[in-house]
Amino acid sequence: MSGGETPGVPWRSWRVGTRVVVRRRLGPEEEHLYTDVLGEVTRVDDDGVQVTTRRGPVDVPGTEIVLGKVVPPAPPRRPR
Repeated sequence: MSGGETPGVPWRSWRVGTRVVVRRRLGPEEEHLYTDVLGEVTRVDDDGVQVTTRRGPVDVPGTEIVLGKVVPPAPPRRPR
């Protein structure tokens, strides 16, 4: 754990603008048990986090967060 993290719930210490990856648990009706969300934190509150990905904002309830960590900035996109 890095400084400022709440034991067991590191996402509560994330700051808006931080790039993160979140592993979230999906419901039993889904084909897969987990999925990852990669992007920039745009909201953190008692309910969970919102991460803005390349496809748009994703709300992740705290009860579905299995793992999460801060990751380095995205590499610059290569010209086409």
